[in-house]
Amino acid sequence: MSLRIYASALCLLPVLCVQGQEVVVGGRKPSKVPAKTETAKRQDTSSAWLDLRQTNVTNKKSQTAPAWVRGVEMLPRATKKTSATKTIFRVHLEAPPGEFQVLSFRLFFDDKSERRPRVLAADETGQLVLQTPPLGLGLNVATSETIMIPTTGVSTVDVEVPGDGATVRAAFLDWMKSSEVLRPISGEQRYVLPDAFNPAAPLGAPVNDIAKFGTVTATLAPETIQIGTTVPQGAAFQFGIESQPLAALLTFEVGSPDIDSPPEVSVNGVSLGPVTLTLPELADPGYRGEMKALVNQMRFQYTGWVRAQKLVPASDLRVGTNDLLIIGGSGTALSAIRATQIQLKYLWEKLDYELVPLR
Repeated sequence: MSLRIYASALCLLPVLCVQGQEVVVGGRKPSKVPAKTETAKRQDTSSAWLDLRQTNVTNKKSQTAPAWVRGVEMLPRATKKTSATKTIFRVHLEAPPGEFQVLSFRLFFDDKSERRPRVLAADETGQLVLQTPPLGLGLNVATSETIMIPTTGVSTVDVEVPGDGATVRAAFLDWMKSSEVLRPISGEQRYVLPDAFNPAAPLGAPVNDIAKFGTVTATLAPETIQIGTTVPQGAAFQFGIESQPLAALLTFEVGSPDIDSPPEVSVNGVSLGPVTLTLPELADPGYRGEMKALVNQMRFQYTGWVRAQKLVPASDLRVGTNDLLIIGGSGTALSAIRATQIQLKYLWEKLDYELVPLR
């Protein structure tokens, strides 16, 4: 029996397959897998990495999935109002293992303006439990977004995308558990989206300037801005300062960067070089490799958002208006930045410093 999906044909469970691929539950093919008890299924809390890329049958490869993922089917069909097609990747789920009731569903896709996917979760009767708006911003970059799905009664999770589905690449599923979180009452309250690979919380952009312990934090632009590798394609900012700071730190988040060629910064016409990226673990499925002709080393792009920082020499700033420019790193494709902000550190009465005498 062919394991390839044709139109709305569903692969035999517990085998999961996308066109030209075979996904095997429990690490073995179905003919060799003994029947699992419900208790065994519920105790399996491992994460699931589902490769949704469509490949040729000749390139068919097996992949594994935990027992609580029952199957995956691909449903291309035409809409009622137009001849354009849309594709649905449907993930069939078992009941949540153990006491877990929330599923983290991270979708990897190419952020095309006319191919933005959305995620829908439904119960066994087909009643919708959750439906997202179209994901992404149409930035034309490879990216990923995470949705938290309450799974009580949920039996299927759909990824619906206009077109042939070629822009959808993969999904990473992980069960969530709650725990008490402590935070300082003097700090800003942040709503942290848990991530298995990235310990850094999403960067917030304060609406108003914040002064704390001699440091002023000012948002330059909270919105998402697409950047390229040339000056006309860069993100340009102007900000004023009333007195010369002792130090300055530029911070923002960058989407879909080449990790070995991060964005570059210049201030008042002076090039400061590339920023420093705070990268997640290399095990993160967000890393996407690229091999180019005549190049013997694979380059990696992170298809998500990471924090970027650059220390700005105080001597390059001036009292009055300052010009700042951020461009993509050399040889990179289009990327984007968001939550761009700068911190200025000044002398204050409790600043801890030393005077080092000449010897």
